[in-house]
Amino acid sequence: MLEIGDLRPDEVEAAVALWETCGLTRPWNDPRADIALALGKPSSTVLAGSIDDRLVGTAMTGSDGHRGWVYYLAVAPDFRGAGHGARMMQAAADWLKARSVPKLHVMIRTENVAVAAFYAKLGYEKSDTITMTKRL
Repeated sequence: MLEIGDLRPDEVEAAVALWETCGLTRPWNDPRADIALALGKPSSTVLAGSIDDRLVGTAMTGSDGHRGWVYYLAVAPDFRGAGHGARMMQAAADWLKARSVPKLHVMIRTENVAVAAFYAKLGYEKSDTITMTKRL
């Protein structure tokens, strides 16, 4: 049974390893700093999904004051196909709803067709917006 709660300090390295295994990290993002930032603010968290004390899923979630976001949704490859990703996303949505956040956004790399299909299956719709970035 997948148990979901906030990521504990002793799970940080397991979360980083999971994100690396799942191909979510990028050289320009420090995953440990991302975790520290998310856990250090009341408007964000990293949800941890565990089975038998093994971290098998994560979802970093938070609100920018207008909308909710989820990053680093990950499920260990040997635990995929059992609905754990959907449960992690539902936990993220529930976390946001409990804080009166009305809408949840996810960003998907354009080449990641499988992930786009996963979110579509969960009822997410493509938005007519363009996300632009500037490194600070």
